[in-house]
Amino acid sequence: MSQNTNTAAPKHMPKDMKEIVALCKRRGFIFPASDIYGGINGFWDFGPLGTELKNNIRDLWWKAMVKCPPIGPDGNPVRIVGLDSAIIQNPKVWVASGHVGGFSDPMRKCPGCGKFTRADHLWDTLLNDSEWGTSLLQEIQEQGKINTDIILKWAKSKGKKLAPNLAVVKNPEVTLSWLATRINGQPESPPSMIEILQHLATAQLNSTGLQDPCPRCGAPLEGESTFNLLMKTYLGVSASEDDKAYLRGETAQGIFVNYKNIVDSSRVRVPFGIAQVGKAFRNEVNPRNFIFRSREFEQMEMEWFCHPDEADMWFDFWMEERRKWWLSIGVGSDDIIFRKHEADELVFYSKKTFDVEYRFPFTAPGFGELEGIAYRTDYDLTQHQTHSGTKLEYMDPMDNTKRYLPHVIEPAAGLTRGVLAVLCEAFTVDPNRPSGMYMNFHPNVAPIKAAILPLTEKDGQPEIAQKLYMDLRQDYMVDLDIKQNIGKRYARQDEIGTPFCFTIDTETSSDNSVTVRHRNTMKQERIALDKVKSYLQENLSKFD
Repeated sequence: MSQNTNTAAPKHMPKDMKEIVALCKRRGFIFPASDIYGGINGFWDFGPLGTELKNNIRDLWWKAMVKCPPIGPDGNPVRIVGLDSAIIQNPKVWVASGHVGGFSDPMRKCPGCGKFTRADHLWDTLLNDSEWGTSLLQEIQEQGKINTDIILKWAKSKGKKLAPNLAVVKNPEVTLSWLATRINGQPESPPSMIEILQHLATAQLNSTGLQDPCPRCGAPLEGESTFNLLMKTYLGVSASEDDKAYLRGETAQGIFVNYKNIVDSSRVRVPFGIAQVGKAFRNEVNPRNFIFRSREFEQMEMEWFCHPDEADMWFDFWMEERRKWWLSIGVGSDDIIFRKHEADELVFYSKKTFDVEYRFPFTAPGFGELEGIAYRTDYDLTQHQTHSGTKLEYMDPMDNTKRYLPHVIEPAAGLTRGVLAVLCEAFTVDPNRPSGMYMNFHPNVAPIKAAILPLTEKDGQPEIAQKLYMDLRQDYMVDLDIKQNIGKRYARQDEIGTPFCFTIDTETSSDNSVTVRHRNTMKQERIALDKVKSYLQENLSKFD
């Protein structure tokens, strides 16, 4: 087969989130949960490729944390042990942790359609996710200026269907008169898009002041109230208030309540860590942005217990380790930042926190949280010691007169969001390919490491391909793909991010060689059939 030396398109071409979501369903990465019944908002199912991708990320995190944890400042490996705690714990756990009393979001209810909207996400929702908000914004942007005639035309056409309760739709002339007065009265400071939307939601400016519209129907929103995010369930048959329990809102509390069990049963000494991967549940009112904000998700959390005097040193240590880990799975460069929480943003028990943030297509040019690295002090152990009545102090094994509650550094990563970041980072637009793109997965997270492709279904090619597949499958996740023409099969492997394709052709039976196609460059080279496994091992190991 001839060599192809075409190179891929530049990495930083714009990425369309709709195309990424469509690819995920088409190729079996992620499906809407209960899809044949119309789905259920905030829940997602991982398909065959998505499951492999998620498991690869999870396993690499577990290896970096538990199986082969990093070398500490003293030159020795740090000690981290694993845990798998129950999703449902005693309800008192969530009282002690503060989740029952304070795990809530500020909400605003629409009196028109009943929709709840997070108060702190209102304008982002209106400008980026609301059907009517984005429709109106597009109309204004296309004209390049604020024109009440354009808004009036929109209100009498699209607005009637998209936002029937919006003031400018119900009473356009009066509502627009207020906006026109504002525009003409202060020509030196034109209104922002937010102020425009407020004017369009306000029927009686003098009596109500500017009002905030509902993202769904446009009606003026009610004031703020709080909404607890813990998902409730009931144990036993009576389903009374006494039987109420909660699905865990985070995996961290399962670690804290098992801290004493692990100290007593395992040969661990401070400093040490406890790591856990598992599902958490939050009753998000407005799940959005694909799997970024969902009601069921997975976390990868590690609680590092250390002496209070060493906490700052360990915080810096874990900051650097987490940076290196994200880079190791292909998430990094200019699309990832470490953002420090300002004093007014810190959770009350945190001494300092940094968020690892990624530039998702739906947040660009801004960033969205991927992981939090928090110095939680001794808050959690203090709370559980107080509420449970169980002593959780650590005794220095060198001096039993020294007892203290360890301080905690918590690197808490979202596994579900990690999958999304890897998908977004890998999605690479390339007009030179039939598929128009390819998934540039780092080989260590790629769901399929190699594809075995017989060129035709004759001349013994499928049999050779089957033998090669059987030889590789014990060590690697490989795909044997026989049907369709070779161009379509290459396009499929590009879309699922397979790093290498090995093609068996008419020359293979005579010279015992195959063609290797490299995903990123589409370059092809010839290698010996009996060297395929060592070739794959050598080329994948370059990325370890």
